Amino acid sequence: MDMDRRDVAEVLAKPISRKLLGSSIPARLAYVGVDGAPRAIPIGFWWTGEQVVMATVPKSAKVRALRRNPRVALTIDTQDEWPPRVLLIRGAARVELVDGVPDSYVEASRKVVPAEHFAGWEQGVRSLYDQMVLITVEPDWAKLLDFETTIPRAVEDLMVERRVAGRRTVGDQHG
Repeated sequence: MDMDRRDVAEVLAKPISRKLLGSSIPARLAYVGVDGAPRAIPIGFWWTGEQVVMATVPKSAKVRALRRNPRVALTIDTQDEWPPRVLLIRGAARVELVDGVPDSYVEASRKVVPAEHFAGWEQGVRSLYDQMVLITVEPDWAKLLDFETTIPRAVEDLMVERRVAGRRTVGDQHG
């Protein structure tokens, strides 16, 4: 179910969301393959401030799948931080064939390719790809879980049930 655009923007503007969107952590892109089976893949991305942009080769299986069913989910989450931080995004992917290597792909890669290797990497990529496909997702739903101020709804509901039943939960402050 879609959220109001302002609510989505509010989630994405939170400092933890901005940190995750600017990080070198790959997103996990979930989509439905052409065979109807779910897929989830790690993928580099660039956040424009309004859209998540990814790029891939034109003959990629995900391109065919996204043309058939553009609904996607993205997860960007910390690996070695406690408490974990998780940004969940949903939207429709727009797939566009472009000539050359998109600047957004280069910028997304700059986050992970070591500076001393970047020039050689960029030269190699530009010589390899005559065309790429841009995958652009404008979020229509977003949720941030920081496990301090926000937790999954099912966990929150369980904690409330336990309190009502008089059972202590991990989050209880009293002895």
